[in-house]
Amino acid sequence: MGYKEVYAEWQADPNGFWMRAAEGIDWVQKPSKALFGENAPLYEWFADAQVNTCWNAVDRHVEAGRGEQLAIIHDSPITHSTKGITYRELRDRVASLAGALRAKGVEKGDRVIIYMPMIPEALEAMLACARLGAIHSVVFGGFAAHELAVRINDAKPKAIIAASCGLEPGRVVHYKPLLDRAIEEATHKPDFCVIFQREQEVAKLIEGRDFAWHTFQYGVEPADCVPVEGNHPAYILYTSGTTGAPKGVVRPTAGHMVALHWTMKAIYDIDPGDVFWAASDVGWVVGHSYICYAPLIVGATTIVFEGKPVGMPDAGVFWRVIQNHKVKSFFTAPTALRAIKREDPEGQLIGEYNLRSLQALYLAGERADPDTVQWAQRHLDVPVVDHWWQTETGWAIAANPLGIEELPTKVGSPSVPMPGYDVQVLDEGGHPVPAGTLGAIAVKLPLPPGTLPTLWNAEDRFRKSYLEHFPGYYETGDAGFVDEDGYLYIMARTDDVINVAGHRLSTGAMEEVLASHPDVAECAVIGVSDKLKGQAPLGFLCLNKGATKPAPEIIKECVGLVREQIGPVAAFKLACVVDRLPKTRSGKILRGTMVKIADGEDFKMPATIDDPAILDEIAGALKGLGLPAA
Repeated sequence: MGYKEVYAEWQADPNGFWMRAAEGIDWVQKPSKALFGENAPLYEWFADAQVNTCWNAVDRHVEAGRGEQLAIIHDSPITHSTKGITYRELRDRVASLAGALRAKGVEKGDRVIIYMPMIPEALEAMLACARLGAIHSVVFGGFAAHELAVRINDAKPKAIIAASCGLEPGRVVHYKPLLDRAIEEATHKPDFCVIFQREQEVAKLIEGRDFAWHTFQYGVEPADCVPVEGNHPAYILYTSGTTGAPKGVVRPTAGHMVALHWTMKAIYDIDPGDVFWAASDVGWVVGHSYICYAPLIVGATTIVFEGKPVGMPDAGVFWRVIQNHKVKSFFTAPTALRAIKREDPEGQLIGEYNLRSLQALYLAGERADPDTVQWAQRHLDVPVVDHWWQTETGWAIAANPLGIEELPTKVGSPSVPMPGYDVQVLDEGGHPVPAGTLGAIAVKLPLPPGTLPTLWNAEDRFRKSYLEHFPGYYETGDAGFVDEDGYLYIMARTDDVINVAGHRLSTGAMEEVLASHPDVAECAVIGVSDKLKGQAPLGFLCLNKGATKPAPEIIKECVGLVREQIGPVAAFKLACVVDRLPKTRSGKILRGTMVKIADGEDFKMPATIDDPAILDEIAGALKGLGLPAA
């Protein structure tokens, strides 16, 4: 059955479609139906089932005789070490940690914050919470103390599980002092903390509150899996809110498992025993869905990678990992690929590795510019799937479903909507627009299983943020269009669509043109205030190593390219060359912050910023252009 038939099957009978998908899960008590819409527009899936995520991700594979298969491979180019953990070892380690947490009073419904780097123990902590029915909230390791305190106050955790430190190339990130400061600042205090002491730094423990990971578990009774209701929250994941207060996205247990299990085969073409690698972090949604849960639920081997795409020791580290661990499907962010392309524009390092195991590359997290996609297609010679999803959805809204059918690739498009998502492009009044017309992208309710049913303790904010603007739809916050073949194009966040003299223009379309210049490795376009036109586009260009021409010449050529391909209506005249762009730790470019600097407005330092010093560099480049105008 091809994609069109599968999508039509879902449209004809959504309940039947998702009940069939639910057969891939081990239920304590099967659901009576898929969708529970009694409280619309707040929907729930498989609400009356009884189930346990940890059982489905770990124990059932051991029971099925696959206990000796590797569940997790930890590869750390920073510590120059690799180790594997089998499903049997993972079950025993998780049951032990869960038993220790239970002995200290953690039970179903309690919250546990996890503040850890990319080590297997981070996954073990997540799974131990799931084993008990506790609700975990992973906070990116090394997040600022204040931001951690905000999350402690919102989630009110009974316990916090942390590591003594994280490792970056050439430096140790001290987690424990950040944790101590956050607890001091927070009005809510956890009952206790569990600290995994890494050999690179042994942290000072506070007596009575802090327990070392191994001694904490000494002599405890391992815990069995606790069944929970289908609509029980599996976790809370905070995503930055536009108001400054983070939004706690809630992930429901049963829908999460059913959707992730379905995607592993349908989208990623992964079967039990295959090796899957998502080069992300457990602090982000990709880490939750596709480092921890989905690969384990399907019985695959997942890779936990502690490192960067370049400088470890060179831009070939990703290809080494794929070769050494025989990775079948690889998932990363376009920004990581651009960093590699910038260091190795001709892809010479790729040729040094045996990548026969690799069958597909998946990109998500931000727009994958055509130039980067084409570079990967050329050098890797496998399907390159740009797919689009959000923290809120937990899995792909649109993708090329290789496990169902490999559809023709249209560079610049994340392909087509997945079953469960009725994607519409709307004008400001909420009316669908014709094919090829730029508009707000929305999804007709109900959203499919595994997507957010609400925000943690903030139902009003959930309704206001996602449901009120377009009644009957979920507002994605992205702008784009659908072509005549039903392919979706995500062009910008709706906030990044700029208005130049009454023309609504996509910054993404301009970035696409700039990225096509052979000397441009990466770029960003923002709209800055303009007295005459309302807004004017401004481009930031990062150049490839060994760029062949001087910067002013490259800028002139880029301005000409935009004029030629988008037209004079874009009024694209301003651009500057910078060494790097300000990004979040997950690789998203902080365009909103750049706009505020360019317009001379006050801004709050983004909590997720990778390196605050870059903002000074951006301010310097803007000053050279005479911005902000006095």
